[in-house]
Amino acid sequence: MTASPAPSPAQQGGSLLRGRWIDDWRPEDESFWQSTGKKIAKRNLWFSVLSEHIGFSIWSMWSVLVLFMPEATYHIDTAGKFFLVSVPTLVGSVLRLPYTMAVAVFGGRNWTIISAALLLVPTILAAFVMHPGTSYTTFIVVAIFAGVGGGNFASSMTNINAFFPEKQKGAALGINAGGGNLGVAVVQLIGLLIIATAGTGAPRILLGIYIPLIVVAVLCSALFMDNLTSVRNDTGALKEATGDAQTWIISFLYIGTFGSFIGYSFAFGLVLQNQFDRTPLQAAAVTFIGPLLGSLIRPVGGWLSDRIGGTRVTFWNFVAMAVSSLICIWASTIESLAIFTIGFVLLFITSGIGNGSVYKMIPAVFRTKALAASEERGWETSEALLWARRISGAVIGIAGAIGAFGGLLINLAFRSSFRTAGSGTPAFWSFVAFYAVCFVVTYVVYMRSGKAATDPKTGQRMSYAEV
Repeated sequence: MTASPAPSPAQQGGSLLRGRWIDDWRPEDESFWQSTGKKIAKRNLWFSVLSEHIGFSIWSMWSVLVLFMPEATYHIDTAGKFFLVSVPTLVGSVLRLPYTMAVAVFGGRNWTIISAALLLVPTILAAFVMHPGTSYTTFIVVAIFAGVGGGNFASSMTNINAFFPEKQKGAALGINAGGGNLGVAVVQLIGLLIIATAGTGAPRILLGIYIPLIVVAVLCSALFMDNLTSVRNDTGALKEATGDAQTWIISFLYIGTFGSFIGYSFAFGLVLQNQFDRTPLQAAAVTFIGPLLGSLIRPVGGWLSDRIGGTRVTFWNFVAMAVSSLICIWASTIESLAIFTIGFVLLFITSGIGNGSVYKMIPAVFRTKALAASEERGWETSEALLWARRISGAVIGIAGAIGAFGGLLINLAFRSSFRTAGSGTPAFWSFVAFYAVCFVVTYVVYMRSGKAATDPKTGQRMSYAEV
């Protein structure tokens, strides 16, 4: 399909028969964007959010299912449960790299259909094994399959990044990611309602709700999304991105933001049960609040970054995350559940803002690099912007994978902390130290006097102060 300024209904119908491929995509061309691009991009954004939202729910469903698994009947202790919820985190982080490449191989729409359909596997398997008497090994194996939900984020973000112009990427990526992140809060809220009404003996109700929703996501992706020819078969972008130092710096920062969000989302309920002796119902009544607020505020992080710069937002956000961790430590010392909950929720809010700001930095950093090097490399402005879009899409996938791995580290930190000290306090001290390193790195690389970096291939100075 060729997206022209005024596509006819006949052309649109033909595009469906050809697989909904868009050959001509120029989001930086204002006339094209206003006449044609904006409507198409927004349609793809909203249905991408739907699929990604359900993917996050399936990825994080074991953080809810463990609330249905009392130790007396399932014979799994606290350390075992922390490890169980860590398994999907690890698998999801690993899958994010091939999921990013899949967009270039299959097309964004086509891969969204496939990746959404794959969510049926862990959901149906869990419905079969969720009962007392199932071995711990079986639970681990089924939890491994839940990792496919974590891969959806990388492919969805890579796809949506290609649809929007630079000036709107922060907001678009924030909405896409925030809507997806909301899947964590929603599955936890549904779990709360089931525990409150049917008790901890009815985990299959949760799974029964999601199976038809997955089918709806598959059908909507097939009917309403598009593929972009400009990102097809561009697997070389991933290799090129891995050779750029900025890729790894940004990925490190994303460990601190998204790694925190997903790690805390998986661990919050277990921490409340073991730190403050909450029942599953009492824990579930609070658990969803943090992911909900963190998800809703993620687009705000992107919006702020569009206006004042992702670097500034990221720096001060890491400072706030360190302070929030100190509040949790203080609350643990004085045994105040209320203050602890406030501190933990603040961690979700700040991680959500940071998720938006770091992802805004990705296209901005590589756009700056491309324009700085365009003369040396003989690029026209349009060629430089196309290179930036290609590499940004790849970096989004890499950063998403590395960042998700941070969620595993958080759950393992809590597991070790409760095992050795009977408290989450040692884990929180390690988080404070890590956030301190993150805001120092942000300052040194992007904010110190000079506010510039050097392109190693051209020797040109590039300002990152406003990204």
